[in-house]
Amino acid sequence: MSDPTPMAAATPWPRPISPVLNFAPELLLAAQGVRAAIFDVDGCLTDGRIYIGEHGESVKAFSTLDGHGIKLLARAGIEPVVITGRDTPAVRRRCADLGIVHAFHGIHDKLAAAERVLALLGLGWHELAVIGDDWPDLPLMVRCALACAPAQAHAEVRAAAHHVTAVPGGQGAAREFCDLLLCASGRYASLLAGHLATLDGTTA
Repeated sequence: MSDPTPMAAATPWPRPISPVLNFAPELLLAAQGVRAAIFDVDGCLTDGRIYIGEHGESVKAFSTLDGHGIKLLARAGIEPVVITGRDTPAVRRRCADLGIVHAFHGIHDKLAAAERVLALLGLGWHELAVIGDDWPDLPLMVRCALACAPAQAHAEVRAAAHHVTAVPGGQGAAREFCDLLLCASGRYASLLAGHLATLDGTTA
């Protein structure tokens, strides 16, 4: 009895795959012209909890899913921006690791910071998307083209959002936001296909 044909010989490599993500047409239409995306940190890039050590140091946990999504946004020509109310070494390190050029830390007035970054980039509110989870994010969310909120966001923020993610902040919510923008830009499928042939040599 002959040996069965090895699976590697029977299956061409790389095996093609098709994107499985689907977003509502109205969301894709709203996000079609987006050229910059603002991320809140606490509650969006993290789960919102703050760990404080015995010496007062702040520790945060970030998702690598979110990190890779932010890098993909930049590759698709959508500028990632961070505006956060706190200023910690952990967040500054994370922004640096992800190559985020426009990061605003310790911001009380997020609206003023957003208007500043729009001016720097030469963009309008109709070209901006925002993900936020609490009241300080609302001034941005009610002005931008596409507003998203993580699943655990405050009720008023969820009500103001065009899209509420399926998962909470720190657990892939920001990646879902990125995926939506990539789908709307028309780059999602090509970026996915590119990952079947090569690694980008970076960490998220």
